[in-house]
Amino acid sequence: MLRFMTAGESHGKGLIGILEGLPAGLGVDGGFIDRELGRRQAGYGRGGRMKIERDRVEILSGVRHGETLGSPLSFLIANRDWENWTAAMGSAPLPEGAGRREVTRPRPGHADLAGVLKYRRGDVRDVLERASARETAARVAGGAFARLLLDRYGIRIGSHVIAVGPERVAPEFERPPLERILGLDPQSPLRAADGEAEGRMKAAIDRAREGGDTLGGAVEVVAGGVPPGLGTHIQWDLRLDGWIAQAMLSIPSVKALEIGCGLESARTPGSGVHDAIYCGEDRGFFRKTNRAGGIEGGMSNGEEIRVRVFFKPIPTLGRPLASVDIRSREASEGAMERSDVCAVPAGGVVAEAMLCLVLARAFLEKFGGDAVAEIDARYAEYRRHLDTF
Repeated sequence: MLRFMTAGESHGKGLIGILEGLPAGLGVDGGFIDRELGRRQAGYGRGGRMKIERDRVEILSGVRHGETLGSPLSFLIANRDWENWTAAMGSAPLPEGAGRREVTRPRPGHADLAGVLKYRRGDVRDVLERASARETAARVAGGAFARLLLDRYGIRIGSHVIAVGPERVAPEFERPPLERILGLDPQSPLRAADGEAEGRMKAAIDRAREGGDTLGGAVEVVAGGVPPGLGTHIQWDLRLDGWIAQAMLSIPSVKALEIGCGLESARTPGSGVHDAIYCGEDRGFFRKTNRAGGIEGGMSNGEEIRVRVFFKPIPTLGRPLASVDIRSREASEGAMERSDVCAVPAGGVVAEAMLCLVLARAFLEKFGGDAVAEIDARYAEYRRHLDTF
């Protein structure tokens, strides 16, 4: 089974990822991983931290001469800002009389207050460092390794921005073909398929920045080439849509998601929701619509998997909301930390990574072996089964 874990704090030495379960013999391109990390750092509305960090992956184990070994793959993403935090975030006890860079004013909307109550800490920094969205850099790297496996079997994944704050793309751009999504200009500041809407989104971000505020939004993540039968209906905790929901809702600031037509299906008669089934000699079973978003009964059905992910505005505001000092219990404002005005495009890259990890896990559950040659054979046999069923 594919397992992925991360460790590290926002201003610590770096972020560490461990990916266990990749088969031996998978080609690894470190440059590709770095490019994915660069995509996460881009986007209109990002803050000052992105000007400091230049994320690069250092593979520590599990790869030799450009191929996976089948053993756990581990990697490090160093924090360049660590040099400014060695005293504040060091692991050794502080010398007697040395002061701490403490945070005692929890920020509304963050993990700050819940975390200090849960772990019985008197310094919010003990919580906010790990709760920071900086951790998602490790997720993007882990997802990039998973994407290398999916690419081998023709599964491609991309994302595009649907909305930022009140601004939204026109209806004809809400569900563009995957080829259009993958073909979006990599230098685009927001990766929206609707150029006119993108201009309005940038203006909305500028207004929020000037007012000391932040904006959320929505992205769509799409996976094409997914074979039918990933996931299963036989247990609640093995359903593919359940795995996707857990993965997406684990991303900082994500508050909701839709698969396929999602919310619309709750107010539409069944005849306008479900996808009729057809069969042709040249393509086998197929659908003319994809309102299910590629998943039925907890399993992929062979159509594109389409997931919409909704991000709340980042809670760290230029004009902080009311809070209370956890030491004095006096009314105060939430603490200020360096932050973004809008991270929706970056959130789309993180959502892609999480979908890569979920689909790679499901793919290996069905076709897994210790080496890619074994997976190749099993997948080829399954494709023959689909072609002759």
